[in-house]
Amino acid sequence: MEIRKARASDAADLVRFINMAADDLPLHFWRKTVGPEGDPWALGRERAARETGNFSYRNAWLAEIDGAVAACLLGYAAEAEPGPIDPDTPPLFVPLLELEALAPGSWYLNVLATYEGFRGRGLGSALLAHAEAVAAAAGHASISLIAEDTHRDALRLYTAKGYREIARRPVVKDDWEVDASEWILFTKPVGG
Repeated sequence: MEIRKARASDAADLVRFINMAADDLPLHFWRKTVGPEGDPWALGRERAARETGNFSYRNAWLAEIDGAVAACLLGYAAEAEPGPIDPDTPPLFVPLLELEALAPGSWYLNVLATYEGFRGRGLGSALLAHAEAVAAAAGHASISLIAEDTHRDALRLYTAKGYREIARRPVVKDDWEVDASEWILFTKPVGG
């Protein structure tokens, strides 16, 4: 296995991982953004290929096995002093922003996902360790992440690797079809 920085040309894989990690919430939002005539995946790829923004390829690393993209890590510095949530924020995202605000200044692990055919090979553990090293090298005292209550394998992994549950918020579904009922914030100290 090799872990490498993502490139703009990895946008197609990045959007699949971003969407997998949040049970189609990104695709749901992209569909609403582009409307019935637009291509939601194209919008996602455009965002992933950007030079700036949280979902930029510049914030992502990919794990490869025998040259094939197998898993993804995407993360960045959380706001040190989060401000109030914009009243125009779609309600689906408000609980996530509330939880993110509870871990100010942490390194926020937004996406950790593995293609189904590569699961069970330790990629999640390797990428978590990589994320912790990136966070520590950037001077962060902690790493944070948010998971859905239905992602049982991920929840077991985070707990086994020393992540501690901090808070929960109900999932706001509106017309997003998802089985999850809660978002869970985890944190872990990193560095020396």
